[in-house]
Amino acid sequence: MPLGPIVEQVRTLVAAGYNEIVLTGVDITSYGTDLPGKPSLGEMTARLLKAVPELPRLRLTSLDPVEIDDELWRLIADEPRLMPHLHLSLQAGDDLVLKRMKRRHLRADAIAVAERARRVRPGIALGADLIAGFPTESEAMFANTLALVEDCGLAYLHVFPYSARQGTPAAKMPQVPVPVRRERAARLRAAGEAVLARFLASQVGRDVAALVERPGRGRTERYAPIALPAGLAPGSIARVRVARATVNTLIAEAADYEEAA
Repeated sequence: MPLGPIVEQVRTLVAAGYNEIVLTGVDITSYGTDLPGKPSLGEMTARLLKAVPELPRLRLTSLDPVEIDDELWRLIADEPRLMPHLHLSLQAGDDLVLKRMKRRHLRADAIAVAERARRVRPGIALGADLIAGFPTESEAMFANTLALVEDCGLAYLHVFPYSARQGTPAAKMPQVPVPVRRERAARLRAAGEAVLARFLASQVGRDVAALVERPGRGRTERYAPIALPAGLAPGSIARVRVARATVNTLIAEAADYEEAA
């Protein structure tokens, strides 16, 4: 999709009261390869933010770690309207499994991206898609994926037990038993929950800007779920202080808050 229709749609949404837009897709970092001039995702994002200055918040998700271009890295580092939260399309943390998945990155690439993101944007939150029990995955291979959760500090996981699709190369490979896939998926989720709990605990005492998703609930800039004081309008952005954290959500103070303009 060219930039023009994207800008038009975002302006329409902002005019309707939307304060946050999420750019996502199956292969979002390949944006622009079929367009004149082949603009990168970073170039498109920069132009979008410039064209719609009234947009308060922009979020990116499903990024291929080896295709984050230089302009996007600049925005991650310097653009306050680009939220300090990235969701990466990792799928696995073992090089042989990644090769059999035909992914474009290796385990070291995922770790390097996580380290660079934290270096250029301290405090950034990271999430990822991970598949458990891909065909031929041994326990040692799975252990590499499990360790990646800690190695990259992945607080937000989308975990999927592998599901065979007829006609795909993976469906013809030796299959991991379904109970093993489910058990590995549960272990991945538990690892992610531990990272999330630590991340949420680190937010206590901070002032945050929370997008109110529904009465009493919202998300911070770093995508942390947060319980909010009553009376805040859904769709608004509220500046609040984090009073405490549970293992899976933040809780804001009931007073001394304000709605952002």
